[in-house]
Amino acid sequence: MLYRILKIIVSVGIRSYYKEVKVLNKKVLRTDGPLIFISNHPNTLMDAMMIGFITKKPVYFIAKGTLFNSPFKLWLLKNLNMIPINRRGDGAVRGVKNQNSFDACYRLLEQKKSLVVFPEGTSFLERQLRELKSGTARIALEVESRHSGQLGVKVIPLGLNYHKAEKFRSSVLVHIGEPIKIEPYINDYKSNPGKTAKLLTELFRVKLEEILIHTTTKEQERLIDSLEEVLSSKYLSRKRGVEHDIQFLRKIKENIDRFQYHDPKRINEIELLLQNILWQLRKLDIKSDFLDRRFRSVMFIRQMFSSIVFVIIGMPLFLYGLWHNMIQYKLTDFIVPKITKDIEYYAPLAVLLSMVLYPCFYTFFFYLVSHIFEMSSIVEIIYIISMPLSGFYAYWFNRYLKHISYKWRYILLMVSDSKAMEELKAKRKQLRSLIFED
Repeated sequence: MLYRILKIIVSVGIRSYYKEVKVLNKKVLRTDGPLIFISNHPNTLMDAMMIGFITKKPVYFIAKGTLFNSPFKLWLLKNLNMIPINRRGDGAVRGVKNQNSFDACYRLLEQKKSLVVFPEGTSFLERQLRELKSGTARIALEVESRHSGQLGVKVIPLGLNYHKAEKFRSSVLVHIGEPIKIEPYINDYKSNPGKTAKLLTELFRVKLEEILIHTTTKEQERLIDSLEEVLSSKYLSRKRGVEHDIQFLRKIKENIDRFQYHDPKRINEIELLLQNILWQLRKLDIKSDFLDRRFRSVMFIRQMFSSIVFVIIGMPLFLYGLWHNMIQYKLTDFIVPKITKDIEYYAPLAVLLSMVLYPCFYTFFFYLVSHIFEMSSIVEIIYIISMPLSGFYAYWFNRYLKHISYKWRYILLMVSDSKAMEELKAKRKQLRSLIFED
């Protein structure tokens, strides 16, 4: 019951926090039988919430034992379908025995239920896939072996590709891999359990890397993210959405990998040119994708005039949404960094905190307004619905105002310093050719 209630609440939170959640190869989620989902783990609690969000059937999670460090937490988290495991280096938690936890996993799989494991064991907001622990393979092999290969356990790789994960209204691409059958490995497991578990774990790693943008170092990740920031443009492609964004990142990463092995001098050239472009963009305070727009003064003047008219018309609703949502929005931004300095906790904490703050403030506003004005039941319902909807509008409108300010600055620069702008366009074109042309 607790799991179902939490899933409803979390679903609302995820739909509110993320602009887009897209699932590739979703048909795999309809696979029957005992399943183990394995996933990368870049975004702490959000990863578990995301998997629970996309799967219709209840799933059970293996979680570190230190989360269950009190009798109440032990009771609560177990009722939320979490199974504690004492990890090496964390110390044993009272009331948590690993053998009992493994037995619980075996029973769930024997009952044809689904288990979620993050085999990296730890969570950091990075694209680098860390070393996978062999525990997942051992659980799958052991329970399948107990049933002589007839249970039908399958392991499903699941890649969580966040695009700007820590930001509100960012997006997520969930790429689901094809199921891996365990039965073919049972004979080898019986003769050599340790070696078979390691080989199967390596296969898990290969399959996860296929559905992720996997970087090898933090430096490579920073380089790829900066290149995407400078080169991505909504004016060069009609394609939109997180799938397009992740595909663009993947293409950059594949080319960078190739250059590092076969043309390292090009990497140095790319890095120097990239830093120069970033410096100029920040100095001029413009968005890089504006450089792809064809400058037509008449068209821009017409667009700016229509934008001013829209801003004037839309401002009252913006102020309405701002009044009802600004305090809790700012409070969330203020409180989350006070709770943790780890950026990978920002998104899940923001979602959880918002689930408390927004309903509380909406209740306060409703109580205040209903005591000042007499409202019919229909007006009360409209008022309640309008508060969160106007909040989304206010967020979008604020982004639109920023976009207009960037556009004004771009127009002024094209008029006052067109030579510098043309030089910047040329450098960006050169960078694009270095990345995408042989």
